[in-house]
Amino acid sequence: MLIKYNPKLKEYARQLRNNATKSEIQLWQKLKRGQMHGYDFHRQKPIDEYIVDFFCNKLCLAIELDGYSHEIHEVWQKDVKKTKRFNELGVSVLRFSDHQVFKDMDNVLLTIEDYIIQFEENGNIPPLIPPS
Repeated sequence: MLIKYNPKLKEYARQLRNNATKSEIQLWQKLKRGQMHGYDFHRQKPIDEYIVDFFCNKLCLAIELDGYSHEIHEVWQKDVKKTKRFNELGVSVLRFSDHQVFKDMDNVLLTIEDYIIQFEENGNIPPLIPPS
């Protein structure tokens, strides 16, 4: 699947990769080098006019990690808009809080694995995941 992106975001995405949060680093240790059922994930991937924390093109899956700032109403509204746009592009979004990554990594990984299993069983993208 070819998804266009704003080339102006490329340098900013590089900066985000070089300044990853602790939760991003922890989850990346589980996703990199095809550790998640052989699927290739990328960090801080520009998509359309946004940058997603993790992305797997083959799965059409974006994974977003939300820190405490995402609890603020205005930030939450931006997250909803971003998720809606991704869904319009055919990209499903899984969202996890930093707290989930730190305290419940097993269930975070099980949720991602469940998405992959559904994807493989259906031979295509699972039903789009609505923003919460």
